[in-house]
Amino acid sequence: MPPFQYQYQFKSLNHLGLVAAMCRELKIAEYIDARITNDSDVRNVTIGQAVVAMIINGLGFTGQTLYMFPDFYEDKPIDRLIGEGIQAEHLNDKVLGRALDSLYDAGVSDLYLHLAVKVVNHLKLPCKALNLDGTSFHVDGDYNSDNDPDDLKCIHICRGYSRDHRPDLNQVVLQLMTENEAGIPVFMAPASGNVNDKTCFQEIIKNHLSCFRAALNSRYLVADAALYVAETLQLLDDQKQRFISRVPLNIKDAKQLVGKASAVSLKPVEGYEDYYFAQVPSTYGDVQQRWFLFLNKKRRLSEQKTLIRKMEKQSLKEARDLEKLRKKAFLCEDDALQAFALWQKQSKLCQSGAEPEVIRKPCYSGKGRPPSDSKPDHFEYFVHGVCFVACEKKEHAQASLGYFILSTNELDQNRLHAGELLSTYKSQQQVEGGFRFLKSPDFLVSSLYLKKPERIEALLMVMTLCLMVYAAIQHRIRHELKKQSRAFPNQKKKPCQNPTARWVFFCFQEINVLTVNNQEQRVVGLKEKHWTIIQILGISYESVYS
Repeated sequence: MPPFQYQYQFKSLNHLGLVAAMCRELKIAEYIDARITNDSDVRNVTIGQAVVAMIINGLGFTGQTLYMFPDFYEDKPIDRLIGEGIQAEHLNDKVLGRALDSLYDAGVSDLYLHLAVKVVNHLKLPCKALNLDGTSFHVDGDYNSDNDPDDLKCIHICRGYSRDHRPDLNQVVLQLMTENEAGIPVFMAPASGNVNDKTCFQEIIKNHLSCFRAALNSRYLVADAALYVAETLQLLDDQKQRFISRVPLNIKDAKQLVGKASAVSLKPVEGYEDYYFAQVPSTYGDVQQRWFLFLNKKRRLSEQKTLIRKMEKQSLKEARDLEKLRKKAFLCEDDALQAFALWQKQSKLCQSGAEPEVIRKPCYSGKGRPPSDSKPDHFEYFVHGVCFVACEKKEHAQASLGYFILSTNELDQNRLHAGELLSTYKSQQQVEGGFRFLKSPDFLVSSLYLKKPERIEALLMVMTLCLMVYAAIQHRIRHELKKQSRAFPNQKKKPCQNPTARWVFFCFQEINVLTVNNQEQRVVGLKEKHWTIIQILGISYESVYS
């Protein structure tokens, strides 16, 4: 009798177990399946499970497109990650495409908002402020770019202002709102590729503000200068929504305030070294506000060095342009003077120290020296001038360096002091960091090539869910490490309590599930540092890795 043959196989678990467990903790599949009815009784994968499969793939940092999903899951322990009985071939492009169709039909913004509220409440986040911002993603393909946008029920995929520096490609816009503690996205809204943030912000405030205010009870809406439009401020004030926004310095009152900043008495900002401020009232847009003029002295020194380099480069270019002009011949004196006047107008730094001199030079036909009594055929005119950089221009350019203005309609002096205002505004980095995460080259963003624009809207929701799960994992790890007085080694192998989820994911490499004759036996590759994370997160995480 021949000896019994054993077949060994390792399936990659790595950090995907953390992602799968967090999806279960947040009940993402259950929520989606409760809101969207499966259209087939024989489907091997529910819509909720298909969405979780896309989240796991997106946070696998492989950049796999939808049609490559079966390849991604071929060496993964799917039973542990998604559910029993699911095989790699079940996660094909048709199944995932139909799931995206179902998400779109359910309304991605509304569907996401209600799930996000549950997540914020589950994580017990205070949600004091919400940060609003937008970004664009370029899209391969034409889709409905040539259609009349008025005839479309979905987003219009077309060219517009590109944050990706790809104005040659069609794009879509994603508006995102995050809470300011963990960076959990609480609202997402796809938009057409040619819309700007100012327009989008107004639409969100008109159509959605009351919903997430009632659900999250957040006090402040935080955004960059795109929010600071008179009409938008009035909308917010009418709804009694407190805001914090950066004031564009091209506004007349802002220009004047920064222009006389050197004469304003500034006080240090409590808790912020190198920051100083002054408070002034404002009624811009017929909305009563408090303006805070801030000076970042460290930033001012850095900007001064940069400015000097730029001014030196610019002034040298303008001086060279004047030298070229001196060598250029003109047919008349007026043309020469007009050319000098144009140089003066185009010069940002250099100016003439005196009236330009026009030199007339006679021109003769024929070769050699002309006879003394010969008359010139015509005259050429050359303009000469002296240029310098005025000290006042340099001083004017340096005057506004390091200054910026924040505004709020929170008039209660005891509620929002300068330090609190600044820290709340700085939480805007949460949403900006989320965009950088979504735009990383090995993220799911490479999948923005689908059959129809409706699926792209749905995929933007899935991408936002990936960010939600990532931020939730990071928050839970940091919170529990501090709560339980434990630590995780950082890149320098020193104990820390605030690791990034990305670093934790990296440390979870080489963790596999050993199978013998297609039967799972055990998880291999786990070390003490892995168990630190698994144990602090709880039993559901332990079950994935046990």
